[in-house]
Amino acid sequence: MIRASATSRPAPQQRYSGVAWIGRDVTTLEPSRLSTFHAQFNPGARTAWHRYPYGRVLHVLHGTGRVQRRGGPVHEVKAGDTIVVAPGEWHWHGAAPTTFVALVSTSETDPDGPGTEWGAPVTDREYASPPQSTAIRLPDQDRVPSRDPCW
Repeated sequence: MIRASATSRPAPQQRYSGVAWIGRDVTTLEPSRLSTFHAQFNPGARTAWHRYPYGRVLHVLHGTGRVQRRGGPVHEVKAGDTIVVAPGEWHWHGAAPTTFVALVSTSETDPDGPGTEWGAPVTDREYASPPQSTAIRLPDQDRVPSRDPCW
């Protein structure tokens, strides 16, 4: 058992717009390379464009948020939704304009490899694009591991 961290810190303003708090939950336990973080975004807050070398899974705990992969539409996400980010895929995520969102982020890490690559801030115009609420819905009995992004 690993006790939950009681600490969060303000997200760095050079990588986030608006007010967000982040915290590390679990760091690699050998031989696993799994790492988890939690984040809370105030209404309108969001990350800058970024990508992960090994991909990432985001799970929405509560609230309503937005995500977008480069070249795709903005999607609205809600509590219980899971977003699969493919390795190397440029994307951003954050809260909807009038609601908070909290999520857990899980990814593989490599202490000797590259980390998150950060890009430009998400513009107000990009953020304000009308979101789509469509998602791939799979019955639980049909869920199988896949390398394909689900959004």
